[in-house]
Amino acid sequence: MASTSATLIVLFVAVVCGGSGAVGAANSALDQVCEFVGASYVTLELCASALCYDPALPCRDARDYAAVASLAARLLARNATATRDSVAVAARSANATAGLKSCLQLYDGLVPALEWAAGSVAAGRAYGAARELMQATQFAQRACAGMVRAEMPRENGGFATMATVAHAVLSTPVPKTD
Repeated sequence: MASTSATLIVLFVAVVCGGSGAVGAANSALDQVCEFVGASYVTLELCASALCYDPALPCRDARDYAAVASLAARLLARNATATRDSVAVAARSANATAGLKSCLQLYDGLVPALEWAAGSVAAGRAYGAARELMQATQFAQRACAGMVRAEMPRENGGFATMATVAHAVLSTPVPKTD
């Protein structure tokens, strides 16, 4: 009977404490990074929602800071590709302006650069260069809006948000490990 009671107590603690056997178990790596980033110019909620926007992505499975940084960089590159493709469709229309075509050129240059950054971060190198690139890309949305002077595809605004979150994540000091 004592072992049954002990098993039930362990199961109760595991369920109440979020699946771990320890009281006060740590949040996921994504939660920890977003909590730290939340103290700066990106809120905890914005960080988590941008990195976990797709329920099919296992965003909370990131095991450490490097995995969260890689996720942020990869999502930014994916978002840039979707934005570029959306701008390309608009730029092919009969009434496309020179500004819209210039915006497409901007995204045509950003996509391979962000793909490089995502690969570098995933490989654990060039965090500083990737971070600087992400900071610069935050202004692409405004640049395009200024060139076009008309309504941009909605992905353009989403790109600016993802660029801000990715930059904030890569600006987070890497936690020390023992």
